[in-house]
Amino acid sequence: MLAGRSEKPPEPQAVEKPQMDTVDVLVAKNDIGLGQTVSPGDLGWQTWPAAASTGNFIKKSEQPNAIESIAGSIARAPFVGGEPIREAKLVKAKGSGFMAAILPSGMRAVSTQISPETGAGGFVLPNDRVDVILTKRKGDTGGEAQTSETVMKNVRVLAIDQNVEEKNGQKVVVGKTATLELTPGQAETLTLSQQLGSLSLALRSITDANAKDGDDNDDTRRSSVNVIRFGVGTTTTPK
Repeated sequence: MLAGRSEKPPEPQAVEKPQMDTVDVLVAKNDIGLGQTVSPGDLGWQTWPAAASTGNFIKKSEQPNAIESIAGSIARAPFVGGEPIREAKLVKAKGSGFMAAILPSGMRAVSTQISPETGAGGFVLPNDRVDVILTKRKGDTGGEAQTSETVMKNVRVLAIDQNVEEKNGQKVVVGKTATLELTPGQAETLTLSQQLGSLSLALRSITDANAKDGDDNDDTRRSSVNVIRFGVGTTTTPK
């Protein structure tokens, strides 16, 4: 070896990184609203790690024609852009209205009249949860008293008038009709209550979505209201 002569250090060898297994998953290319008919332009394939794709996702390797077959379905729940498409949130409803399509099996859509005074000042929006309160007059000697009672709890609002979702940053929907998602028994109760008096919607907290009737700690017994007519006050307590 000659003095002063330096040897070049060995060149580092490139280390091959292990390749991650991927799969093409069907996703929403843009936001898809509740009740919206899905078009081919709303859907697209996106590469996902195979380990992160669940059995509910639609994979191109399993359903290569999924875009064509899903187009025309109605969204039973909203999608955000980039969210994987799941068939459980879609329904084929050719020849049916979107309201019938988004209703869960066994449920009924029943409408009732509301006003800003009886609809939480217009702050009730589709997909909110409400209690339905019946106020009725009870005749009595010398006057008339009003009583109120909660006839239904924690029911979902499907629509206010024709609005099924909040759009364009709209924060308040002041409508004349609220459509509620009810069981057949609740539908009968609501229809009878409409004939007995006026109905009001009490807006519930978003955290109450999974609550059951028996979980409430509030006192839902009927209360009486003193009404003074012609200088005579009367108060009755419901039995």
